[in-house]
Amino acid sequence: MQIINIKDLKKYYGSRLILDIDELKINSGDRIGVVGVNGVGKTTFLEILAGLIDFDSGNLSINSDVTIKYISQLEKPNNKTISGKYASIFDVDNQWNDKMSGGEKTRFKLAEGFENQGSLMLIDEPTSNLDIDGINLIINNFKDYGETYLVVSHDRSLLDSTCNKILEIENGKVKLYRGNYSKYVEIKEEEMSRREFEYEEYIKEKKRLTNLKASIESKSSSLKGPPKRMGNSEARLHKMGGQGAKKKLDNFAKSIESRINHLEVKEKPIEEDVIKIKISESTKAHGKILISGHKIYKSYGDNVIFEDANFNIFNGKKVALIGPNGSGKTTLINMILNEENIKVSKNVRIGYFSQSLDILDGNKSILANVMEDSIHDENFARLILARLLFKGDKVYDKVDLLSGGERVKLSFAKMILKDINLLILDEPTNYLDISSLEVIEELLVNYNGTILIVSHDRRFIEKVANDLLIIENKKIKHFQGNYKEYLENKKKEKLDIEEKEIEEKKMLLKTEISALIGEISLEKNEDRKIDLDMKYQEKLEELKDLNKM
Repeated sequence: MQIINIKDLKKYYGSRLILDIDELKINSGDRIGVVGVNGVGKTTFLEILAGLIDFDSGNLSINSDVTIKYISQLEKPNNKTISGKYASIFDVDNQWNDKMSGGEKTRFKLAEGFENQGSLMLIDEPTSNLDIDGINLIINNFKDYGETYLVVSHDRSLLDSTCNKILEIENGKVKLYRGNYSKYVEIKEEEMSRREFEYEEYIKEKKRLTNLKASIESKSSSLKGPPKRMGNSEARLHKMGGQGAKKKLDNFAKSIESRINHLEVKEKPIEEDVIKIKISESTKAHGKILISGHKIYKSYGDNVIFEDANFNIFNGKKVALIGPNGSGKTTLINMILNEENIKVSKNVRIGYFSQSLDILDGNKSILANVMEDSIHDENFARLILARLLFKGDKVYDKVDLLSGGERVKLSFAKMILKDINLLILDEPTNYLDISSLEVIEELLVNYNGTILIVSHDRRFIEKVANDLLIIENKKIKHFQGNYKEYLENKKKEKLDIEEKEIEEKKMLLKTEISALIGEISLEKNEDRKIDLDMKYQEKLEELKDLNKM
């Protein structure tokens, strides 16, 4: 059943056209992920559907039976008390508290939204401030939600696991794709391949026609006109012969020119070059281990963060530091930066990207900021800025004019261009749209220095990291491999433990069964014998069930 119909809808901010939707239909059961670059109008679109802001022209029709619930990361929840059930499901207190952490506030608002859900849920960035476990919790609840929703998110795992359609907003226009995010990417790649093929065919046909026209014009010019002293009758015969042929050729050339002019012009698809950021020999760090901690201890009052913890960061590795919120990830980074009971190799030059974005000078331009400490030339810096959508004269904009997502991208660009050989990134994916995320992933994959990353974006970690440090129970575990391999290993360990527990239960049951057989054979009391036999049968059934596992 169709629940929303949009026709010719336009929304302006000043003279800027934000949304220009020709037609969009949303049906009951649609689970739509909304994607697009920062500032394209994703949140504006949700707010229009929720009736929080007006559009300037066009038609928006919402079925009268539809009740809308809007969950925003910026606003407080409508209800500041939730039931024990939903507090338990989302692992949060049932009373709203302004002193809650960012992750707790996010989970509370989602719990309140799901408890008091409408038939249409509009959700803006539900994974903000959540750790990996929190994001998995949200994903599982989205899977169980039976109604229609639109969710703005840069978390590709969520969009893959929970959405059956993807709505792309680009240059004000919207396009709806069937399938999850991975399917959307697949379709976009097919569209790009088709555009490349159409462009190549257009160029080939234009070249063929151009060459044909030149050939005909050459033949035409080779046909001579009548000699000056030729009589009228001879001239008429000449005109009927060679000159007639020349006119035909000229007309044919004109028709080919017309065909060339009427060819449907195909623009060349933009192909982005892979940018490889290589550390010069003079900048490279030497030694197998660049940073190490041995039996480190850290506490805040009675709250012990690390106790007898050990770790190493190896040269050339791309390391993801993972653990739940409050486990000590940022604490460990600060200990490394301050060399607090941490050994840092002498030739290590650390570049630190923090969530505070304090490496930017708001009064300077984008280009001036990145060139301030860059060891690369301006052309290379502009190439990186262009990949992050700072193109042309945009590089001369003052930093104070940039959005939060743009500042994150600029901070990253400035950091990666500096004279460093170890890059520490603390939540680099916050405020970034998916396109920017994927560009930064590509830059990091092609960076040949050492990296330490703190991120709750599972897909980002899977793409970039090839080594893991896991904070668990005040200790730091090391895993050699990527995050996907770590999860598979963890699953195997869990299965091994379960198998071991099953074997132990089997052994215990066999012992109990043997004991019961002995008791039954010696028991003289018939009633007692019956009770023992019933227990024996129960134990046999339990053993049969375990053997089926």
